[in-house]
Amino acid sequence: MAAGMSAQETLGAAPSADAIEAHARATIERLPAAFRAHLGDVVLLVEEEADAETLAALDIEHPLDLSGVYVGRPVGEKSAFDSGAMPDRIHLYRQSILAEWCETGVRLDDLVAHVTIHEIGHHFGLSDDDMHALEAAVGD
Repeated sequence: MAAGMSAQETLGAAPSADAIEAHARATIERLPAAFRAHLGDVVLLVEEEADAETLAALDIEHPLDLSGVYVGRPVGEKSAFDSGAMPDRIHLYRQSILAEWCETGVRLDDLVAHVTIHEIGHHFGLSDDDMHALEAAVGD
């Protein structure tokens, strides 16, 4: 079995939402402790695809064009007045991730790690360069 792949993935079945979540959680576990410490209240959700409201809010026409989204306020923008607000959420969209996986041939665990770290980066208000550095730090 190829490294980073489940038996389901090597047998040709489309990876489940649970498999994608497992890859995302493994990525989070590899983050530096300073980052993990600030993710305790962030909810990770794996859904089939983005809903129409999310797509419209981001001005995206097709659900396969969105593989993940962070919903919440970046850590540096939070205040004591945020009590009662919905918890921050990272949404990963299975169908979009699977489509990109098939199109690119990138290992699924690497692709999920990339999307997960990108959304975590939004939680921390990181630049694209910072997100790439974090992704490199998490790499195998």
